[in-house]
Amino acid sequence: MMANKVKEIWASGKAVVNAWLAIPSGFSAEVIAQCGFDSVTVDLQHGVQDYLSMVQCFQAMHGYPVTTMVRVPWNEPGIIGKVLDGGAYGVICPMVNTKAEAEAFVSYCKYPPRGSRSNGPIRAGQYGGAGSYQKTANQETLCIPMLETRSAVENMEAILDVDGIAGVYVGPSDLGFSYGLKPKLDRDEPEILKIYDKLLKECDKRGIFPGIHCSGAADAARNINMGFKLVTLLSDSGLMAQFAEAQIAQTRKDSGGKA
Repeated sequence: MMANKVKEIWASGKAVVNAWLAIPSGFSAEVIAQCGFDSVTVDLQHGVQDYLSMVQCFQAMHGYPVTTMVRVPWNEPGIIGKVLDGGAYGVICPMVNTKAEAEAFVSYCKYPPRGSRSNGPIRAGQYGGAGSYQKTANQETLCIPMLETRSAVENMEAILDVDGIAGVYVGPSDLGFSYGLKPKLDRDEPEILKIYDKLLKECDKRGIFPGIHCSGAADAARNINMGFKLVTLLSDSGLMAQFAEAQIAQTRKDSGGKA
């Protein structure tokens, strides 16, 4: 199994810049993979992706130096094992709210004796020689639960104590929503920033790498400077819409009202 670039960047002390694929297109994935991202996550939860489009995205990105990851739709063994078999090097799992749920998540990701993942790396096994994938998969694949609810915050330390968790990923929109706030990515509310501060400290104690979904470059840089070690820049569809809207507005402005 090839080395995990995300792990290498974390070991160097730097932060990972992550892309997010909502569009079910191999060509779109290929374009994103050439842009300089360290990792690329296919979103099976809220993106317009399915398992086959995920594999097509992975195939399109295979020639580029990006680490492929997936956000699964839910914490259940079928889909988690399947995305790993398809070639994911990291699994981001939504709505992990308790220690028991975190332990189950890790078990679904890891081969015995650490976990209960079924053997059958139909595509991932092609990344190394015969039988080599199983020898290193437990070390190289990343388990990253999402922290995005009040319950998860209340159980933060217990979740982070689960052996096998490499990182934790903040979903700012759902996190704020669970506290009665407007769902958005770029958060500045004191109660949310206090949660971030605690999370960063607890992760640092345990050698766990905190990640977060960001509204853009400014938000990403701010979060890196706070201590986050993985930042996601919107999504492919979000970046496309943001750039297109800016270009249209600039065209209308510079044409003096002729468009």
